[in-house]
Amino acid sequence: MTTQALLIEIGVEELPAIPLLKILDRIEKSWKEILAERQLESDFDFLYTPRRLVLQHPAIPLRQADRVEELVGPPVEIAVRDGKPTPAGEGFARKCGVAFEELQRLKKGEREVLYYRREVPGRETEALLPEMIREWIASMNFGKMMRWSDRHDEFIRPVRWLQVRLGDRSVPAELFGVASDKQTYLHRMVSFDPVEVPDIESYGKILEEGRVILDPARRREMIREDFAAIEAESDLRIEEDEALLNEVVAITEYPKALMGSFDEKFLELPPEVIITSMKEHQRYFPVFDAAGNLSNRFVVVSNAVTDDYSQVIAGNERVLRPRLEDALFFYRNDLKRGLTIDGLEKIQFIDGLGTLRDKVDRERNIALRLAGIYMDELEHETGRSALEIEGLMDRAVTLAKADLLTEMVYEFTELQGLMGYYYAKALGEDPLVCTAIKEQYRPEGEGAELPSTIFSSILAMAIKLDTLLGLFSVGQIPTGSRDPFALRRAVNGIIRIVTRYDLSFDIPVILELLADQYAPFERERLEEFILERVYKSLRTNPSVITAVLATGERDINELAKKVEALTEILERRESRELFTTFKRVANISAEVDLSGDLSVDPALFRSEEEQKLWEAFQETQRREYADYRQELEALFALKPTLDAFFDAVLVNAEEEDLRRNRQHLVASIYRAFLSIADLKEISV
Repeated sequence: MTTQALLIEIGVEELPAIPLLKILDRIEKSWKEILAERQLESDFDFLYTPRRLVLQHPAIPLRQADRVEELVGPPVEIAVRDGKPTPAGEGFARKCGVAFEELQRLKKGEREVLYYRREVPGRETEALLPEMIREWIASMNFGKMMRWSDRHDEFIRPVRWLQVRLGDRSVPAELFGVASDKQTYLHRMVSFDPVEVPDIESYGKILEEGRVILDPARRREMIREDFAAIEAESDLRIEEDEALLNEVVAITEYPKALMGSFDEKFLELPPEVIITSMKEHQRYFPVFDAAGNLSNRFVVVSNAVTDDYSQVIAGNERVLRPRLEDALFFYRNDLKRGLTIDGLEKIQFIDGLGTLRDKVDRERNIALRLAGIYMDELEHETGRSALEIEGLMDRAVTLAKADLLTEMVYEFTELQGLMGYYYAKALGEDPLVCTAIKEQYRPEGEGAELPSTIFSSILAMAIKLDTLLGLFSVGQIPTGSRDPFALRRAVNGIIRIVTRYDLSFDIPVILELLADQYAPFERERLEEFILERVYKSLRTNPSVITAVLATGERDINELAKKVEALTEILERRESRELFTTFKRVANISAEVDLSGDLSVDPALFRSEEEQKLWEAFQETQRREYADYRQELEALFALKPTLDAFFDAVLVNAEEEDLRRNRQHLVASIYRAFLSIADLKEISV
């Protein structure tokens, strides 16, 4: 098949980095799908700069392959009546694009059906490209789009030029009113004028000479090389934030990393304030000294082309200074004012749940009640008395939302909690209180850091539980994928906390304990919502979770332990054979009242296999186990003895006393499993 190189360059005004990065994978995947739909599959590279989206094919077929298309229609008995075509037959003929008489017939099973076979010649790639490009562009959903000039169609940014080159030809195409030609544009600091591209082979060289590095991977490598050189020269360490690096790669055509500095007086600020000012507002990389302390240096990745970068550095230093001046002013003002919650009563939380002050009061009650449940763990962890712990917990909850009223958090909302920590620390609050304030929102996402102590965890759980119960009580329950208040994330955080710190968390008991603060609602619905997240959080065979829940277990921590123990056993190669035996145990036990007396009389045993099974089971019941895995191992170790029992003994004997005795023996084993899981629910 004949192939040629293909170049597609769509020139745009500066693309916003974040929306572009969010859909990068989808952009490439979409072009692959478009190629596949048109039988033009071939290797390609998708490359981009802030001002262009580019597809490069080293070799694309010049036309589609011819193909045979076979169409099967309705049965002849339906398509033909009295020797004439019915509407169904005529409709199939229209679909095939031929007269009814040209249709063939085909035996399909026991029936004869209408059939048509035709050869479809492949279309030229050049003719297909304009519609393929339009489809590709239409697939790019950046979220917020824009219109320009007098056009009604829209894209993330205005399209300014277009190249579609197939071999040595320029393919006629149009996009947003822009016709394809043989021109491209260089770096703005090199030239504002279009540049002729004589052929595909010279495209890359022309861009590079014009200070445009087309490949984002190469731009990334250039930045990293600059970082390494700066670090070697300064003996400092640049924080290589991967997300920030991706963003900088996306907004530069010819990157150059430069080191700037700011006045040392700003190091009085908490490091996170300086870092946030640099990263979020200026896309600067923070720099640390050998001891890991934030230095008064920063690294900016410039897109300028110049022989003297001193003005670029000075300009970025001038931009950063007023931001840090403002931050220092806010910080000192906040410290003078101190931490207070006076004013939270003026801030509405959610309709039906009062103000933020009301929320703090509910969180205090929850935290103190949880502290009572976990007091043994808290005393062991902190070495403090119960009375002292209660006082500190009250203080932590009281101050947790105080930083929402500070000037710093008003300016840097992402620092809520963290600024409360720094202010509490500067004002001499107990370290337990300070840390709990800092960690109150943890974990903030899947895999995110957990609170570092049980004390902090209780505050974090209290906040999550108040949000959960409160929103359910006012009917704000997530539906489908909608979860505007991140309730699913709140439950995931609770699950991770209680399993990490081995804390009991019996769902209905906890909900009953806390529900008196809220309007009446269906607590069972919230319990179901929490259990749905358990299924998502515990990554295992869902039937294992179902098996544990079937026993009535509702303590998240115990549930997780039981699921983990069962999963370990399930992952063995012989698990299917293992569970076959014990599902037989479950099936036999279905006829027995497991809540009643399951006494077994050894005097009624008629075989050695009965005696051995009874003795082996009794031995499992006499032992003490360190965990559920050990207990399950002991019970599953009964398999050979059980198999021998089933081979030698008729459980449903004709004699009633023998039958009952044998059923009780088997059911006793099943009931022992039920303290952990209902085996009949497991699918392997």
